[in-house]
Amino acid sequence: MALDGCGAFCKCILIFFNVIFALVGFACLGLGLWLRFSDNTRVIFTIHDFDSSTFVVGVTVLIILGCVMLFVVMVGGYVACSEERCALIVFTALLAILALAEVVVGVLVYTKRYEVGSRAAEFYSSLYLLYIKGEGDPAIGVALMFIHNTLHCCGLTGVPIIEVAQHTCPDPGSFSEMFIMPTCPGVISEVFDSRAPLVMGLFLGTAALLITALVCSIVLLQQIKKVNQTISSYYSTVY
Repeated sequence: MALDGCGAFCKCILIFFNVIFALVGFACLGLGLWLRFSDNTRVIFTIHDFDSSTFVVGVTVLIILGCVMLFVVMVGGYVACSEERCALIVFTALLAILALAEVVVGVLVYTKRYEVGSRAAEFYSSLYLLYIKGEGDPAIGVALMFIHNTLHCCGLTGVPIIEVAQHTCPDPGSFSEMFIMPTCPGVISEVFDSRAPLVMGLFLGTAALLITALVCSIVLLQQIKKVNQTISSYYSTVY
């Protein structure tokens, strides 16, 4: 279908958005499924007392989030290839719902930052202990390495020399950090406490990205409608 420059640009933006969303979706779903069905963690989900634990809830959220993101990507990919108006309407509605959800979650995280920080620290501690008991599960090790390097912290003690998962800790940034580094549960709680506006900003930034894709989707929808009307007018004139 022939689109003008604005429509073609919006289509490229949607393709780029789908690629980014697909990568994040696969990462969330892959990690969630590994934590759910790994030999080292599967037993947690069979114990009734752990049904509502932070770890179980966190893994469930990862799986659901990954599935939702990949579903949106599939619809978006179909839209980009076919330029079908009905599919584009569905995609636009999904983007609007996700953008609204991001804003709501960002505000809730900000207002309940102390509770969220405590839950996040508890989730990390569960993840770390599972890694130790499971004798170094690769998927959990990758997750720990990502957390450690992102937050620049080292395990539960903060002392690299005695940390069992020492190889997942980041390189020391100073001479003193060769002996002691910030503990991850403490850093996680601090992030949600003292940097709550930044955390909310991440959610709102993601919402802004979704809104940008939403605007492009609406523009593309209008372009397709315009082209369809032009084609209909042409055929009605000819015949």
